[in-house]
Amino acid sequence: MYQISVYIPLPALEKVRDAMFEAGGGSFGFYDSCCWITKGKGRFRPLNGSNPYLGEQGNVEEVDEYKLEMSCDDKVFESVIKAMKKAHPYETPAFNYFHFNENI
Repeated sequence: MYQISVYIPLPALEKVRDAMFEAGGGSFGFYDSCCWITKGKGRFRPLNGSNPYLGEQGNVEEVDEYKLEMSCDDKVFESVIKAMKKAHPYETPAFNYFHFNENI
């Protein structure tokens, strides 16, 4: 099993979440569509050569974002990451993941 976390601006939250669910993310035991969502503030500065969804090159931007977390089976991990990247509006989505043993 993997735990995936990704930061998403509100207008894209449902699109990214649903794409990850459709790819097999958020399933655990006899449940699906499982996730955890928390609100926070993202901060970044687009550099030269970037094509930012929000903000302008060289200017620091702060935006309300949501951290979406969900588990996924090893078999669908790559598909879930690909779906997240395709649905996400950011040029470079900020995400992380870790692998864990569900049988412990």
